[in-house]
Amino acid sequence: MDYDVVVIGSGPGGYVAAIRCAQLGMKTAIVEKEYLGGTCLNVGCIPSKALLDSTEHFHNAQSTFETHGIKLKNLEVDMPQMIKRKAEVVEQNVQGVEFLMKKNKIDVHWGWGSFKDDHTILIKNDEGDKEITAEKVIIATGSKPNLPEMFNYDGKRVISSDEAIEIKKVPKKMVVVGGGYIGLEMGSVFARLGTEVHIIEYAPRVIPAMDADCSKTITKAMKKLGIKFHTNWGVTDVKATSRSVTVTAKNNKKDETQEFKADYCLVAIGRVPYTEGLGLENIGLKTDDRGKIEVNEHLQTAKSHIYALGDVVRGAMLAHKAEDEGVFVAEKMDGQKPHINYKLIPGVVYTWPEIASVGHTEEELKEQGIPYKKGKFPYMALGRARASMDTEGMVKILAHEETDEVLGMHIVGARAADMIAEGVAVMEYRGSAEDIAMFSHAHPTYTEAIKEAALDATGGRSLHS
Repeated sequence: MDYDVVVIGSGPGGYVAAIRCAQLGMKTAIVEKEYLGGTCLNVGCIPSKALLDSTEHFHNAQSTFETHGIKLKNLEVDMPQMIKRKAEVVEQNVQGVEFLMKKNKIDVHWGWGSFKDDHTILIKNDEGDKEITAEKVIIATGSKPNLPEMFNYDGKRVISSDEAIEIKKVPKKMVVVGGGYIGLEMGSVFARLGTEVHIIEYAPRVIPAMDADCSKTITKAMKKLGIKFHTNWGVTDVKATSRSVTVTAKNNKKDETQEFKADYCLVAIGRVPYTEGLGLENIGLKTDDRGKIEVNEHLQTAKSHIYALGDVVRGAMLAHKAEDEGVFVAEKMDGQKPHINYKLIPGVVYTWPEIASVGHTEEELKEQGIPYKKGKFPYMALGRARASMDTEGMVKILAHEETDEVLGMHIVGARAADMIAEGVAVMEYRGSAEDIAMFSHAHPTYTEAIKEAALDATGGRSLHS
């Protein structure tokens, strides 16, 4: 065999799995068809966050700087420079992954990888075909935007997030189909720049998988950016010309139809596993009705030496979930006993205010009949938030009514993405709301809101609300 392990795909799950395998002494290779870092580094997490940060700076300069005592003249957006900076951030991150491949002596084979048989990977590229063999294989090919035919996607006027991050002129109007994390984040980017943004969501509320209080709070905050929400609406038709697009939608509750004409229609209704062309039929593997590869609790496929992880298997399509699974698979191969609690993988939406959630939602606890109590604390009552003018948001803690064990933490507010780690840590060790209430939290910080919410959950003892 040429290698102990071959990883197909170099996104966060794939390259992290390769690094951990190499650290454990396995001769490792990656097969990558396009670019190191996968969707996350190149067209997903990293570039979108670069644009979110840039546009938030512009929005603050426009709306809050004068209150801070900072006066500016002739403020304007240089969209080409914004996109250029985004590209530079991406390049730096990709170069970082290239360095890690060399540091860990991981071979990178460029081309389209597919299974010829159980242990042979066929690699196709412009220079010709070649084959490599491996004792074990990890499938980490990620996902791509979900673009059903009815949307008439053309990559010009009807676009996915891949094209949205390359727009070099601020649109006058944009229709975003989908009120999940991609729709909210990209909607925020363009609304801050002055685009009239309409978000169409089929469900009764945006981010429907998160706690309802998170949805309510972020909707209120984003309306202040001028974003118009159309929940309980489903798209029935999309027609594009060379200069515009018309989206027709129908209300789920009423016999009512509306047309939206805009510069762009951004389709953000989720992602689908990238498994076609892998040659799974050559090794007797099948996908489920959602295109995902079936795996057991060890992330093994029906072929025990072939593993799959990340977006191509069950669970949330999150980069950090894929990373955790990459380490998990490598250590399983090494005979260790790694651990992943899927309920404690946090979800984050990088709007501003940010949204972060881990554990059970209040709706889930009600549905499952689990007795609970809750505590909430508003950012408005937080000294640090008032100092930074980030007063929108709240922290919500759900704890078991009888044992006080923390069952869920939900945050909308400044730095929620960083703060949620406290909830993950407490819940991983099955800590209580009382435990959080007893911890000393530095003042003035945003994390004081977590302590105050915990105090509220333990007998309404919040000190500052």
